[in-house]
Amino acid sequence: MDSAMIAKISKAREYAQQPERISFKSFEVTFQGRHQNYTVRFDHGTWHCECDFFVQRGVCSHTMTMERVLGVMLEQHAVVAA
Repeated sequence: MDSAMIAKISKAREYAQQPERISFKSFEVTFQGRHQNYTVRFDHGTWHCECDFFVQRGVCSHTMTMERVLGVMLEQHAVVAA
């Protein structure tokens, strides 16, 4: 492996230990539910899901799962955005 790649890997490890460097603005994922796939989006601090439950309640198992998976990363975004 060349020295430039080794340096980039080292920097990536360092950055991964400093999640405060990262703030999410928006992203979209495909969430594989029990019966079908759903598109879940995060856009400037707001969740969106195309499932019927989310449309009715503004929250669903898909968005709650994403919050758990991303945990600290999204909490830091909320602090930065406030």
